[in-house]
Amino acid sequence: MKDKLLSLLQQNARLTTEELAAMLDTTPQAVEQQMEDYEQAGIIRGYQAIIDEEKVDQDLVTAIIDLRVTPKKDMGFDAIAQIVADFDEVDSVYLMSGGYDLAVIVKGHNFKDIAMFVATRLSTLDSVLSTKTHFLLSRYKERGLLMNREEPDQRSEGF
Repeated sequence: MKDKLLSLLQQNARLTTEELAAMLDTTPQAVEQQMEDYEQAGIIRGYQAIIDEEKVDQDLVTAIIDLRVTPKKDMGFDAIAQIVADFDEVDSVYLMSGGYDLAVIVKGHNFKDIAMFVATRLSTLDSVLSTKTHFLLSRYKERGLLMNREEPDQRSEGF
């Protein structure tokens, strides 16, 4: 039940415990208990809606920033990633293989906001050797969901 429950929740976190129980051939109480156990253990970190920002006209700009860093002896990549993650503008931080060490997803109100964040806050960190900023121009697929479809109700699409 555990792996299947997580898979179902990733696909559609709006399913009720009754619906999940029916799909898993168990009781709603067992599903609720398992979800609570996952939340307590930090396996389930939260529940989020996928918002098409273009349709709600939030005027947000998203950038993916590649960082090359030099980890300090007592800091390592995890500590640097945590420092970067603590900035309000930062949405996500990932340790990467290849030419750059960290990938940072940043949101701002305009290109200038992101440029100023990179210039005054990110690039000034002692461990940061270089940055490379990529501005997101269009979202075609977000967390498994196609974003450019015009169907009025996509909740069941991809679920």
